[in-house]
Amino acid sequence: MRVLGVDPGLTRCGIGVVDGVAGRPLRMVGVGVIRTPADAGIGDRLVLVERGIEEWLDTHQPECVAVERVFSQHNVQTVMGTAQASAVAMLCAARRGLPVALHTPSEVKAAVTGSGRAEKAQVGAMVTRLLRLDAPPKPADAADALALAICHIWRAPATNRLQQAVAAHRTSRAPRSPRAPRSTKGRIT
Repeated sequence: MRVLGVDPGLTRCGIGVVDGVAGRPLRMVGVGVIRTPADAGIGDRLVLVERGIEEWLDTHQPECVAVERVFSQHNVQTVMGTAQASAVAMLCAARRGLPVALHTPSEVKAAVTGSGRAEKAQVGAMVTRLLRLDAPPKPADAADALALAICHIWRAPATNRLQQAVAAHRTSRAPRSPRAPRSTKGRIT
């Protein structure tokens, strides 16, 4: 499975592509950061993020896109920019018919390091180790994007099985159409 991980942001949008399947060694395909000038208008910045993501999608042809789920922070301005960049990533994937998975920061940290409260340096160190890199990707947004892709590769099989089980359970519990009353004609009662 090839996954494009997106750590959304307006100033720096981390991008990472990882190949692999759960239980096997992973391989980094590419990593980088899409940058936009802080003094540009919001519309122009979103267009730059879109162009960057589209270029990565064209170049690397991922099977799915994993995006960090935006969570509430104290700085509303930062949350808005992150949410807007996140929406651009989801839109780019949807245009191509690619599935999108959202993972919270704590899910990603737990998947990669074993602790949902890991520090950025721990995430970078584990990404370096898991992908057999010489050094942690810089800046941290790039390492976070790779961590998102790794998280999705490892969690996708279990998530798919869970979704299938839920769907099967709903189907088995679906209301059945009422049966016609049985005739007692010809039966001894």
